Amino acid sequence: MNSDPDDLDALVTELNAGLPRATPSHDETARLRSWLEHVVERGASDLLLIAGAPPSLRVDGVITPLLEAPLGSEEIADAVLLVLPPHARKMYRVAGIADASFRTPDLGRFRINLHHERGRPAAAIRRLPSMVPRLASLGLPGGVEALSRLPRGLVLVGGPTGSGKSTTLAALVHEINGRDARHIITIEDPIEYEHQHRRSVVEQVEIGIDAPDFPTALRAALRQAPDVIVVGEMRDAETMQIAVAAGETGHLVFSSLHTPDVATTVARIADSFPPERQNTIRQELAMSLAAVLTQTLMPKTGGGLVPAAELLMVGYGARQHVRKNAVHHLHQEITITRKQGSFTLEESLTDLVKHGLVDRRDALTRAVHPEELERLLG
Repeated sequence: MNSDPDDLDALVTELNAGLPRATPSHDETARLRSWLEHVVERGASDLLLIAGAPPSLRVDGVITPLLEAPLGSEEIADAVLLVLPPHARKMYRVAGIADASFRTPDLGRFRINLHHERGRPAAAIRRLPSMVPRLASLGLPGGVEALSRLPRGLVLVGGPTGSGKSTTLAALVHEINGRDARHIITIEDPIEYEHQHRRSVVEQVEIGIDAPDFPTALRAALRQAPDVIVVGEMRDAETMQIAVAAGETGHLVFSSLHTPDVATTVARIADSFPPERQNTIRQELAMSLAAVLTQTLMPKTGGGLVPAAELLMVGYGARQHVRKNAVHHLHQEITITRKQGSFTLEESLTDLVKHGLVDRRDALTRAVHPEELERLLG
């Protein structure tokens, strides 16, 4: 495709009109393919395409630019726009942002976020693993496996962007799928890990292709006799309310939030509602909530990344704190419920430091309660 802005505008107009998708030219697909080959060869997790900067890779959490000239905005649009499926291209035209996944025959699957910054096209492309990982391979504390054995309730997985929340959710589904005969429905935007039917039957709903949005997909899922529901991300109050109700009525529901610790994860739910509804949602959340896991990725000694985590297995005390909006007491509740499987972030960090996997200074920087970590480390 020619990179002339008038030609690009004409293409976008054509896409918005719902006309058939154009075929990418050899030059365009070759440029994108070249970048993706670097992603695979160097074991990068992400490719960042931003106008005025060279294409950049994220390798073990560190941004590394490729030895190429800075990109122009038209170059980014030329390379990325045509690999998006029709619904994502239309969303990009309407809202200026779109998420989608795409597959190459030999390089694998990738997730694209095409967006604008300073009025110009930009893209973040993440490599999606071809195999669903086993939970034991992630390096999480062993107690996390108990989440896959819960009979019902809402399980929240929190953590910053890029902390492995989606991978943990996929691994938990993989555990259930290989062990139990259940009906599992995942709702994602887009689908990241593709599950095979093993002992369970797994349906995977992709927003934009199989359903218009999370609330619609989640309401429909409740009518499909599921045992386990995975909501890739709770982005709005309506999705949260349906998920909370589903956990309260006998389903096992997993979902993720961009939050740093257990208390913030729980507070985020109620804070997403208008003030006059917050008390009601706290009462419902207190009944529905089964566990809260938060995780973060730490630089590993010798290279790479390793997860540190915090887990609250919700019992009577935690439910009372949620009802009374006293979530600042949940950290203490974690220490009280160790016998039920709970553990603090500081305990997880201590284990990593003592096994030589994480530097002490890095652990102290990441700890929510550094004085507690100092005490544990002696």
